[in-house]
Amino acid sequence: RCTMRLRMLKMSSKLLPNFKGYCSSPEIIMLFVYMKARFALSYRDLEEMMHIRGAVIDHSTVARWVGKFVTLVECRVRQRRKPVNGSWRMDETYIKVNGRWVYLYRAVDSLGNIIEFLLREKRDLAAAKAFFQKAFRSSCRPDKVNIDKSGSNIAALKALNKSQPKTIEIRQNKYLNNIIEQEHRFIKKKTKPLLGFKNLISAENTLAGMECIRMIQKGQIFGQTKNFCSFNNFASLMA
Repeated sequence: RCTMRLRMLKMSSKLLPNFKGYCSSPEIIMLFVYMKARFALSYRDLEEMMHIRGAVIDHSTVARWVGKFVTLVECRVRQRRKPVNGSWRMDETYIKVNGRWVYLYRAVDSLGNIIEFLLREKRDLAAAKAFFQKAFRSSCRPDKVNIDKSGSNIAALKALNKSQPKTIEIRQNKYLNNIIEQEHRFIKKKTKPLLGFKNLISAENTLAGMECIRMIQKGQIFGQTKNFCSFNNFASLMA
């Protein structure tokens, strides 16, 4: 059981039933979730940090907390996220899962606001199409999308254009994608200490938390602005 005083983070009463049966307080659990998603720390790093503060917690317990409760953060972020503009930049990056590379599809708008993310085992037409469909559901159809030279991405957009009256302009301007390629660094920096994920579900949950905290950092939540201390925004979101 982990016992610490935590005054800055106070959970909404609507979220408390999700923590029924857990010995540690909801505030402590969500603090661990935040720290894992915000900083480039391994689970053993978090265990040692809490030991220094006088709290006894096993790294495997923290991993289970992240896997279960990161969905609460994602749900709150999606409910209160500001809309993005109609000019998108889309790209993929590599993430290691169980010793092999898989693909993390990501998109931002022209201002750098995160639109959507999706982890897939293969980089093909089905994966690209699934990503765009997920992005359209969460943020509506854009006016234009800038992509790389990947044939599967072009094919996916052309197929989606045929099924809808509104045609999306497809662009392949290399320098326009600099903003999304730079954004990949923040994810890579946090996943590097992990030396890869054990399975796809664990990777999806952890990456969702990282993406959501990144949105909070950028001030993409209604009622919030870009803040030097993103934990303040996180605390107000969960209150």
